[in-house]
Amino acid sequence: MAETFDSVDEYIASFPDETREVLGLIRRTLHEAVPGAAERISYQIPTLTVDGKPIVYFAGWAKHVSVYPLPVGDAAFAADIAPYRSGPGTAKFVLNKPIPYDLIDRIATFLIDERAT
Repeated sequence: MAETFDSVDEYIASFPDETREVLGLIRRTLHEAVPGAAERISYQIPTLTVDGKPIVYFAGWAKHVSVYPLPVGDAAFAADIAPYRSGPGTAKFVLNKPIPYDLIDRIATFLIDERAT
């Protein structure tokens, strides 16, 4: 049976040090991009919510971390996210390369903007 988590802290704590550090930085980046967001576990991964509605999810894996869903964004964003796109709605960042936290910030910012329209 898959492991279940009651909190984002518990989820992040379940990973090895390197992944835990990256997930913590992604969490902080997303909260900075979405001030006042709440968080919860949904689909057994961390989820940031606004007004009770999910905005962005993030997850850790053995060799990468992911952020979901991907916004439409603009042409510059589409070009920047292309190397990290893993399917239509997933950004995949491998752990043995620098994580583009500025791009993760842009993902959340575009998601908030798209939600507002």
